[in-house]
Amino acid sequence: MLRRKMVQVGPPLVAVLLLLIVWQVIVSVFDIEKWMLPSPSDIVREAINNWESLLGHTWATLKLTLVGFGIGSAIGLLVAMVLHPIPIIRRAVYPLIIISQNVPTIALLPLLMIWFGFGLLPKIIVIALVCFFPITIATMDGLSRTDRMMLNYMRMAGASRMQLFWKLELPHALPSMFSGLKIAAAYSVMSALVAEWIGTDKGIGHYMLLQQAAYRTDRMFVAIVIVVLLGVILFHAIQFIERKLIHWQGQRSTDEE
Repeated sequence: MLRRKMVQVGPPLVAVLLLLIVWQVIVSVFDIEKWMLPSPSDIVREAINNWESLLGHTWATLKLTLVGFGIGSAIGLLVAMVLHPIPIIRRAVYPLIIISQNVPTIALLPLLMIWFGFGLLPKIIVIALVCFFPITIATMDGLSRTDRMMLNYMRMAGASRMQLFWKLELPHALPSMFSGLKIAAAYSVMSALVAEWIGTDKGIGHYMLLQQAAYRTDRMFVAIVIVVLLGVILFHAIQFIERKLIHWQGQRSTDEE
């Protein structure tokens, strides 16, 4: 188990370390100005010196992300479960779901702020809309891929529509559903960052705007690293829950290896 983990994690870590070393050497050799491209050591130093302020901004972004992700996930799962057994409505609504994702988030935010003010609500709506799409599409796709032989067998055995859904369709859709959740988790942090660019006084997005105005490139890189880490943590948290819930998938993966 440990050896397999090292094989998976080792190469990416080595690649990142090499990139950081090359970055540090290039900045030092060519004497690049700190405001244009700070070295990795400058970024780490700034993160340590400014950790209290960063912690408050990070917590604000994390709370906003989790609320928006939770609401978007709940709505996405509910819509998928409601549309799945009604093909006519599904075919009518599906194009509207696709169209909803072609509206740029940055263009939608000003409208939401006009309608709902400058509080948290428009920001939560943006994050929920971004998370809603991958979860809905992935769950609907998973539900539609239920084993037809098992479906017909359970129907002949007298299973009700609810029994078919809870005992067959939903369990088979879990891998697809969690794929959508992992994609949404990664997107949720970025959408929270964009939402914080307008009408807020805290959060990593607000922090980046302040540092951009001050030409503090080192602090902007710190913010970028925090955003990446939040996205990775949320992604792996969903992945951990997936492994705990879907035992048969983990067993199948182990057998294949």
